[in-house]
Amino acid sequence: MTSGLPFDDIRSLIVELPPANEAARSGTMAILGQSRSRQGGLGRLEEIATWLSAWSGLSPPVIRKPLVAVFAGNHGIATHNGISTQPMTATAEAVELCAAGGAAVNQVCLAHDLGLKVFDLALHIPAGDITKEAALDERGCAATMAFGMEAVAGGTDLLCLGDLGVGNSIVAAALLSAMLNGNVGEWVEEGTDVAMTTRRIEAVDAALTLHRGHLGDPLEALRRVGGREFAAIAGAIVAARVQKIPVLLDGLPALAAAAVLKAANAAALDHCMLANLPVGAAGQKAAQQFGLRPLLEFGLTTQGGVGAALAAGLVKAAAQIASGLAEVPARP
Repeated sequence: MTSGLPFDDIRSLIVELPPANEAARSGTMAILGQSRSRQGGLGRLEEIATWLSAWSGLSPPVIRKPLVAVFAGNHGIATHNGISTQPMTATAEAVELCAAGGAAVNQVCLAHDLGLKVFDLALHIPAGDITKEAALDERGCAATMAFGMEAVAGGTDLLCLGDLGVGNSIVAAALLSAMLNGNVGEWVEEGTDVAMTTRRIEAVDAALTLHRGHLGDPLEALRRVGGREFAAIAGAIVAARVQKIPVLLDGLPALAAAAVLKAANAAALDHCMLANLPVGAAGQKAAQQFGLRPLLEFGLTTQGGVGAALAAGLVKAAAQIASGLAEVPARP
């Protein structure tokens, strides 16, 4: 039965997320254990393979249709003078570059045989300026989460999440601060100079002050100090869990969206791995608080899911190794 309020059904989904398949995890551990006695251990590749089995329910794990999903959104806060290094139009330009096949993520997806979808989340209508109003209303936020859920449809078996959005690191700082507390300055990425960094901190402070009293509810915080790509990523993470799809997170916005879910359900990110360690103290602190150990540490500052696509190649290799080992007869 559908409830009366837009968030109610989503809340129910988040609370009732399915657990890992421990039988599948144990099966893959046994496969790897047999191999270890013959040719040595495989380090984190074993961790990746057993994680894949636990959350896909398959032993050995199989990846046939991996998808890199990049969600692009614009933000009213990006119109503040001296707060961003790029104009808001750069978001649409980045989307167009991906559509033309000229972005870095396109090349990585080709190299690793990954599907790629880039979603334009109403770039012509920026989310509200969170220093003056809510980013989204409840209906709009819930609808965008539902859109993110639909994005994983079609038989995907590994979901790699990325983002595009001028100014969204500032929004991420507001959302992380709301969910994880701490000094605002710890969550704000440094600008090109002290003045820009100060303006960013002041903007986040203003947003949190405006919405104070409404941030204790994670979904309410998402709609007030988040934005469309944050809502879509959160929805995609939830849908992946329900559909038994392991997830790779990439970038500070993805971590901020994940923070919303973890605040609502402590186990909400158990099916997720962190693809690449974000540059900057904010992303590193969030990863540490979530207990997410990155698969890569490449110093990437580009958006668009490049880190997730790179890590997907490693995850595919782990799955292939486990599948290949499963076909080797046990030693008598």
